[in-house]
Amino acid sequence: MKSVRHMFLFSLVLGVGLFVALRPQAALAQGKDDPAAKIVGTWELAKSGGDLPAGTIIEFTKDGKIKATLKLDDQILNIEGTYKVDKNKINVKVKIGEETVEESVTIKKLTDKELEIEDKEGKVDVFKKK
Repeated sequence: MKSVRHMFLFSLVLGVGLFVALRPQAALAQGKDDPAAKIVGTWELAKSGGDLPAGTIIEFTKDGKIKATLKLDDQILNIEGTYKVDKNKINVKVKIGEETVEESVTIKKLTDKELEIEDKEGKVDVFKKK
């Protein structure tokens, strides 16, 4: 009887220990598929379906900041602001000159290497991760 109780307690302790040990791994696995986590990094425009010029670079940081570099003819335009991912939407707020611009785009595809977004007019831009 004593040995059955010891085995039960041992199994219980082992089970709780495994649960606690594996819980962070499960959280990491969820984060891997989380668009907010996956979007962090630097992306280069591979195919423009809208108004973005070739060579556009966008960086999404962990703390919700966005930096974009656009090459317009011989000029380089740097834009900074904030972003938030809400399911399959990216809501961006940037300041261009004295004007604050808010935009929302839909994530059509997001992998470790590719980001495809669609604006409100249905124009799709494809980015590759740098």
